[in-house]
Amino acid sequence: MQFHLDAVDGSARAATLTTAHSTVQTPVFMPVGTAASVKALDATDMTEILKTQIILANTYHLYLRPGDETVAKMGGLHGFSGYDKSFLTDSGGFQAFSLSDISKADENGILFRSHIDGSKHYFTPQKVLDIQYNLNSDIMMILDDLVALPATKERLKLSVARTTRWAEASIAYHRQKQQEGIGVKQNIFAIIQGGVDPEFRRISAEGLCALDFDGFAIGGLSVGEENSAMYDTVALTTPLMPADKPRYLMGVGTPEDLIENIARGVDMFDCVMPTRNARNGTLFTSFGKINIKSARFKRDEKPIDEACDCYTCRRYSRAYLNHLYRAKELTYFRLASLHNLHYYLTLTRQAREAILAGRFESFKKEFYAKRTKEGII
Repeated sequence: MQFHLDAVDGSARAATLTTAHSTVQTPVFMPVGTAASVKALDATDMTEILKTQIILANTYHLYLRPGDETVAKMGGLHGFSGYDKSFLTDSGGFQAFSLSDISKADENGILFRSHIDGSKHYFTPQKVLDIQYNLNSDIMMILDDLVALPATKERLKLSVARTTRWAEASIAYHRQKQQEGIGVKQNIFAIIQGGVDPEFRRISAEGLCALDFDGFAIGGLSVGEENSAMYDTVALTTPLMPADKPRYLMGVGTPEDLIENIARGVDMFDCVMPTRNARNGTLFTSFGKINIKSARFKRDEKPIDEACDCYTCRRYSRAYLNHLYRAKELTYFRLASLHNLHYYLTLTRQAREAILAGRFESFKKEFYAKRTKEGII
């Protein structure tokens, strides 16, 4: 992987990241395709309409179904899904957190029961990399120990220590496998933990960033803490991360979260929010959010957002989207998802342009001014 820092404006960064499959310009939002598919969309939607260069898939889910060996036999994620740009794969640590009633972590890994059939499985740092070698993702996330917030200092200390040990095992295993000719073109990112505790974040960042990873992520946020605490934690953590490697904030978040954390030096983001909210009737616009289910849109001839040039807004009215949603037509999911993802992708592209022009702070003020002025419908 090549990473080049193109511009810095305050703490905001614009960079270019090149993998074996695509060139990614940051800041970037990565649509979530958990099962090698962004819900309601296909590879053509992602490449030709949305023009994405990277999406996220999930190691845990693909391991259980259809199985990583099946994906490998079908040409890896790229051949299997038809999406020929970059894939980032999460390690399964978040699923152990979100499915905590059927999982249990110990010093060597995470034991869990499949949410599909109840079968038992055990993820170790090495096991999750072996799965990701089969998936042939461009960026592999290592196994980490994620905890809900608020958490005790004892639990945070354990999480940081365990995550660091797993990181050391992961990087040693990956470099060994590369010497054997496995995963040569795959990159590996570590995940900084520590909750919202400044000292534990510092310990985690310093321990992990001393290791030979290709990039670093900030994990364990947007899991119950206040937004202000998340922003403070990111502001504390990014200066501890290498300036010459990618910085990825996992699972975040709202449009405001993207803008605030770009301002704090983050390069990469992912979140299910744009597609999940689309399916539930909430659409993002330059002036806030609208609830397309509302009866007020039944005869509204305007597009979702008159300032938007997405596939959906150029072709369809609010009235039509309102009708599709109420009629439970499947076409609604595609059109709404295309719009929301276009909004997120455009927002990060505009942020990049502002950073390159040295006017990110003005861009940020304009972003909030539009929303304050127009409100939420």
